[in-house]
Amino acid sequence: MKKDFFLTRYALIIKKLEAAPANYSQISDYLLNTHEFQDAGVTSYSVRTLQRDILEISRLFNLSIHNKKKGDNRYYIESRPVMEVDEYNQKLLESFQISNVMNMHPDFSEFIFFESRKPTGLEYFYDLFFAIRNKRIITFDYIVYKTKERTSRKVHPLALKESKNRWYLIAVDTNDKKLKSFGLDRIQYLEVSKGRFRERYQYQFKEHFRHSFGVMSPTGVSPEKVVLKCTKQQGEYIRSFPIHQSQKSVKETPEESFFEFFLHPTYDFVQEILSYGKEVTVLEPRSLVDEIYRTLTASVENYRDLNNTGPGSHEE
Repeated sequence: MKKDFFLTRYALIIKKLEAAPANYSQISDYLLNTHEFQDAGVTSYSVRTLQRDILEISRLFNLSIHNKKKGDNRYYIESRPVMEVDEYNQKLLESFQISNVMNMHPDFSEFIFFESRKPTGLEYFYDLFFAIRNKRIITFDYIVYKTKERTSRKVHPLALKESKNRWYLIAVDTNDKKLKSFGLDRIQYLEVSKGRFRERYQYQFKEHFRHSFGVMSPTGVSPEKVVLKCTKQQGEYIRSFPIHQSQKSVKETPEESFFEFFLHPTYDFVQEILSYGKEVTVLEPRSLVDEIYRTLTASVENYRDLNNTGPGSHEE
């Protein structure tokens, strides 16, 4: 069996057992009939290999897989990790599957196309993770996009957060003692010092981010119920790829879908809603309706100005 094929096997075994318990023969038949196994030229899969794979799945993904000793000896997933870890495992498996395709097929670039992106700062990811775990003070240069200004920062790193395919460092700035977010793509010349910070911050980030959309949540402000109305077609997209973890489907009509959320309607959330255009309408709260209306009105004015002064206009 191919040396670098084990990650694909793990992903396929988990997929099979998530659908339903299965015995060795059923698992083996399933694997050997997948396109992944056929593409790799793998024609056999032993019980011994399955047992080794189950042990490694348990070690890597914290998934407890057991075998019913009686009856048809079916394997099943007995327990899963907590939600946050399970979400991490799913992303890891997805990465493994994509990586395996690229490793097995050097000509992948003829068929698989990634978005062109600038560097995201992930070269500092492990250094930041190390600093957070060990309470190390860090320094770096930071570029503010709005002003193009480069400033030197000294911070106490506390967490890393992903938002819309970007990673952010959550840290306390030693200059003003405020909690801030820093995009990893704007960090340069990072240094992890040997000095540790002694402050015991009381931030509960799981709770802090539970009602957030984007990187940060406003302090001292309660989350709100948000109700959206959208076209039936857009509703299917939102249902299959939820906007936020609090999302609930509350009503369906032949033409429209209605969703409810409980979160902080931050600037990032407003931008997300605006990205859907006329397909989505905010119904509640009134303050968010007004904000969306003001933003759209300003956009219309921008285009009205262009229409009056742009090419083809008769203004003197």
